[in-house]
Amino acid sequence: MHWEMPIGIDNFGELRRGHYYFVDKTAFIQQLIDGHSKVTLLTRPRRFGKTLTLSMADWFFSIEKEAQSRHLFEGLAIEQVGPEYMEHRGQYPVVFLSLKDLKNLTWDAMFDSFRTLIRNWYTAHAYLGESERFDPDVRTRFLALKRGKAGAGEMAGSLALLLQMLHDYYGKKVILLLDEYDAPIQQAWECGFYKECISFMKQLMGSALKGNDDLDFAILTGVLRVAKESIFSDLNNLDVCSVLSTRYDDVIGFTPGEVTKMAADLQQESQLPDIKAWYDGYRFGHVEIYNPWSVIHFFRNQMVGDYWVNTSGNSLIREMLRHITPETVENLTTLLYGESVTVLVREGVIYEDIGQDEDALYTMLLTTGYLTAQSWTRGIGGLRCRLVIPNREIQDVYRIEILDRASAGLSIHRLDSLLSDLVEGHGTAFADKLERYLCQYASIYDTANKESFYHGFLLGMTALVVSDYVVESNRESGYGRFDMALIPKEKQRAGVIMEFKVASQESELEKKAQEALQQILKRQYAAEFQKQGVPHLWLYGIAFYGKKVCVKTDFSSRK
Repeated sequence: MHWEMPIGIDNFGELRRGHYYFVDKTAFIQQLIDGHSKVTLLTRPRRFGKTLTLSMADWFFSIEKEAQSRHLFEGLAIEQVGPEYMEHRGQYPVVFLSLKDLKNLTWDAMFDSFRTLIRNWYTAHAYLGESERFDPDVRTRFLALKRGKAGAGEMAGSLALLLQMLHDYYGKKVILLLDEYDAPIQQAWECGFYKECISFMKQLMGSALKGNDDLDFAILTGVLRVAKESIFSDLNNLDVCSVLSTRYDDVIGFTPGEVTKMAADLQQESQLPDIKAWYDGYRFGHVEIYNPWSVIHFFRNQMVGDYWVNTSGNSLIREMLRHITPETVENLTTLLYGESVTVLVREGVIYEDIGQDEDALYTMLLTTGYLTAQSWTRGIGGLRCRLVIPNREIQDVYRIEILDRASAGLSIHRLDSLLSDLVEGHGTAFADKLERYLCQYASIYDTANKESFYHGFLLGMTALVVSDYVVESNRESGYGRFDMALIPKEKQRAGVIMEFKVASQESELEKKAQEALQQILKRQYAAEFQKQGVPHLWLYGIAFYGKKVCVKTDFSSRK
């Protein structure tokens, strides 16, 4: 059978009525019927299928879609578990809303967008305002919101009023499905009106979710749990199911079994190793997860590519990189080379913590899908997690963003030229380009950090050569620890050892560079390369004074 790939299809009804390939996730509905919290927040990375998951629940439970949904669940997991579950289909008033399109650049513009959004919610339920079962005052409030004429206070209570009227109209409590609740919050944070947005949303959502007898249950999706003084600070009935939670851990994203079946159905089993290397590696709770967006694009295009990372500007990781210290550069570089870092993850962070709290940085990288947790244990004030980059696709975005930060306006070609001089032993050319690079990139405050700054600076630059070399930092070898080394993956290439010194005045640069080179030789730092069978080495003694550089080189060859 010929299947179309459901690129951009996040409406369950449209997907099931077409010839689209569908990965059956309706067991989630069974879990909701068997037991649910009053308010559940599912946090997952963007484009992992959150909208489609809520659309599926909407089509199943909605009393307004009962006739349309009659055949959509035939043959699926929820039908196969028994008729007692299918009796719930089409029996509840459901409000399915999304905030993902609120992308305004100012608070005034976003407030107007909220007004339009609320007007659309009320227009979709216009029959409520026409029903005579409601008293005139309620109908007047309804019509003001439907016409976009309500004030800020009435707008903040609009969601609660809609739930109340639906409950009264149908005589049944309402299911609320709210998709990408945090999209306007992230946009507000990026554009500088975070506090105004948080204040409004706290009222809008608090009135609908806290102690509301009109609500049966609510499911919210987003990327991040926003806590502390934010919109959930007064909500004591919130069940957060994050990427570290075991509840609903297989609901969003594709499991290995689902990807294997998909490959078999599409006669693409031979492509499974590439799919795994590029798009697997996530862990939600106890379950291994593939990125569904990228897997679907792979099967459509029949080739690997950076599909997920190109769907947004990666603004979060770029903002984080703007705040990092030389020590954090080293951690990120360690991740880039396939190793793990162990950090404290606190899931209740807020956007304002970024740049002030290193824990917030790693928490954001984890929840947004740029890192995944291999394991975790309980720590003081959070979870101590061993984090890694999940796959080749995400490794690419780190390389791009770290290089953009490191290049500071230089083209990637010029940066590549600088690194080529380094690995080919062109010491004079390397020193000249590195000095010009520092003049353009480093401020006097950066270079005041002394050797730690230069060390982190060069580690960040070497992201470009990660495919050809293993980069080691502060590694024991011979009779000491070298500062930095590039070990070639192809042993016929020459390796690189670097030792850094900082001069107290410019006149000492040459002396310090020579001392660094002699340290490499005397402490036999080449021992690690000899052990790994690398016969040729470029040795670099590098001295810095502010933005000035002096480099001394030597070539070592073992016959």
